Amino acid sequence: MHFRITDSIVVVACLATFLITSLSAQTQPSGNSDKQPRTGTINGQVLAGGSLSVVEGVVVSLSGTELESVTDHEGKFTLPQVPVGSYNAHFRAVGYQPRAHADVIVRPSRITHLEVELEWLAVEVDAVVVVGGYFPEEVSQPTSITGFSGEEIRRAPGSAGDVSRIISALPSVAKVNDQTNSLIVRGGSPIENAFYVDNIEIPNINHFPTQGASGGPIGLLNVDLIEDVDFRAGGFGARYGDRLSSVMDISFREGNRSEFDGQLDLSFTGFGGVAEGPLFSDRGSWLISARRSYLDLIFQMADVGSVVIPRYSDFQGKLVYDLNQNHRLTLLGISGDDNIRSDSVAAVENTMIVFGDQSMWAGTIGANWRAIWGPVVSNTSLARTRNKYDEEFTETRSGLPLMRNISSERTVSLRNVNDVYLNSSNSFEFGVEAKHLTANFDNLYAEYTDALGSVTPEMVIDRSLTDTKLSLFASYTARPFSRLTATTGARIDHSTFSGNSHVSPRFSFAYELGNKTSLTGAFGLYYQSLPVTLLAQNAENGDLGDPRSNHYVLGVNHLITDNTKATVEVYRKDYSSFPIDPQQPSLFVVDELFYRHGFFMNHERLEAVGKARTTGIEATIQKRLAENLYGLASASYFRSEHMGGDNAWRDRVFDNRLVVSLEGGYKPNRAWEISGRWIYAGGPPFTPFDIDRSTDLHRGVLDQNRINGARYPDYHSLNIRVDRRFHFSGSNLIVYLSVWNAYNRKNIASYDWDEIGNVQDVSYQWSALPIFGLEYEF
Repeated sequence: MHFRITDSIVVVACLATFLITSLSAQTQPSGNSDKQPRTGTINGQVLAGGSLSVVEGVVVSLSGTELESVTDHEGKFTLPQVPVGSYNAHFRAVGYQPRAHADVIVRPSRITHLEVELEWLAVEVDAVVVVGGYFPEEVSQPTSITGFSGEEIRRAPGSAGDVSRIISALPSVAKVNDQTNSLIVRGGSPIENAFYVDNIEIPNINHFPTQGASGGPIGLLNVDLIEDVDFRAGGFGARYGDRLSSVMDISFREGNRSEFDGQLDLSFTGFGGVAEGPLFSDRGSWLISARRSYLDLIFQMADVGSVVIPRYSDFQGKLVYDLNQNHRLTLLGISGDDNIRSDSVAAVENTMIVFGDQSMWAGTIGANWRAIWGPVVSNTSLARTRNKYDEEFTETRSGLPLMRNISSERTVSLRNVNDVYLNSSNSFEFGVEAKHLTANFDNLYAEYTDALGSVTPEMVIDRSLTDTKLSLFASYTARPFSRLTATTGARIDHSTFSGNSHVSPRFSFAYELGNKTSLTGAFGLYYQSLPVTLLAQNAENGDLGDPRSNHYVLGVNHLITDNTKATVEVYRKDYSSFPIDPQQPSLFVVDELFYRHGFFMNHERLEAVGKARTTGIEATIQKRLAENLYGLASASYFRSEHMGGDNAWRDRVFDNRLVVSLEGGYKPNRAWEISGRWIYAGGPPFTPFDIDRSTDLHRGVLDQNRINGARYPDYHSLNIRVDRRFHFSGSNLIVYLSVWNAYNRKNIASYDWDEIGNVQDVSYQWSALPIFGLEYEF
């Protein structure tokens, strides 16, 4: 669907610009003449990586200042009276690798809390001394991992506070479409990505999610609650399963344990606020966020006529309570409510081939218990997730009902992960997962003409599915000598619905070629269950085999400076056992999910005969904010293909071939920040319409002799952003203005068939789009 929202955004952005100008005139900048400079406090705790034992005697310093502190017997430190601004905090202790924490934001009369882990430094005669700093490495994942802090995500141009959109700038992710943040990782599909928040799996972290997939147009998670993100693009360890391509591991920060803090937000995505404070004195904290979109309210007041405007809201919260020094309980809640309503008038005006109502709700509530048993750190989570869909669509041209989807999916999951730290050369992890899924469907798919012009009879789905999944995993990490670290492990998965059982071996290594250069590699076997919304369409689909993927990764990392790292990786992925519709053997079912926005199959039983393969090379240079410059430059070249039921290899719909991304920013002082992102991507394949048949049938029919045989024009765009901070005596205001596609490149999103005019039409991705934001912290 196309949302006519650009004009309203321009108006609001102009108001935001006016507000910036007014505030600049009325507020003293950072170099004010106050006799007493505005200050805040930094406090925190330093723990040993692996064992999470406290580290005493760590020297904590701030770049550009003479401020310094030392951790006490509880590993805690405090830096009072820190002038407001952005800093890099440095942590140094005997026997540990030095660590730098970038983007530490100090605000007036507020407390900034840091919790930092230091890794042991193996002391041997022939040991290679690792230059520590801004890139702490996870020994069990030496390849294909990139980390971002919450501040890096918040300020990223072109992200609008959406964690998935900053991940989209990485070389391992194909360029899809401005209107969606679906992650297509190393030749994968939108169904192949996993998301975890504080050890709890979240099926989809987006508003208006596509059922059975992991993408959407707007991010659900509030970036102001995010502490950091680790994105694993392949070769991930045995603790993660049931996904073929990637894992995004997100940590929510804790609320303030010392005082109440609040924040009000107004941005492109909506308005809302964040509140936090202590729980039971200093033994815990609470943190909540609530947001709502507002464009529907503006259009109602303006009475602009028939337009299609999304309405959405979300709520997120985290409670933390320390039972004692070694046991911590965390409660997590995340929910989103999404609605779109459209009628035939709006459909005609917006050239939509269907119209109707959509109502979706998704929610996860769970608890995680972190326990420290000597050398063992255990995380055990229990969570319940529910997704509800109530959708009904009608064809615009004929006025006939097309689809009704009233369904729900409920999952109760238990996840236990245990990290055992023996010494600096030996550690292992083990754990168990259990999930119980119940899905109910009351769906109607009316008779329609499929993508290749064949008539598909009406289909009614009125059934329930249940599945219990059990998993065991274990890994062992060893350093047999100072230069080599290796991890080997395996995972066992079983599903009661399909009866499938799998053993998935994993292996990775890192070999130090010098004190700044390392050779890394990984191999893994991965399986994934098919989405239940696809399995429910035919009772015999439960007997399908699970899709499988083999990962092969080899890379080189080089630390140019302590804040700049270069990485080059080559990879290969081989897929098998993908579902294929025997009535459309040349099409790849899981890729159709993207451009058809759902699974629409024939009555026939699917066949698990599909294959795919991807080979690529990626290069990345990442510079952390050490002084006033930061950036990330990347490039990738890859080839992604699939083979359907007709045994012919074809390019996949996400095969850009070449993707280049340049992103960076400059902070001249503590008040201003300027940043930008430029992305270039080769045009992906598409299947042209059979013009004659489409004209005869009054609907788009693909040319089955040219499946993915044409390519869209190349994509490129520039996003720029300016941030301004205003520091008051006891509060802080952030105002930013961003422009997406600043030079207004007309990038083609798709070629569509206009069923009203009975002609081929073209849809464009976003034109120049102003984005604004206000964040008032108090």
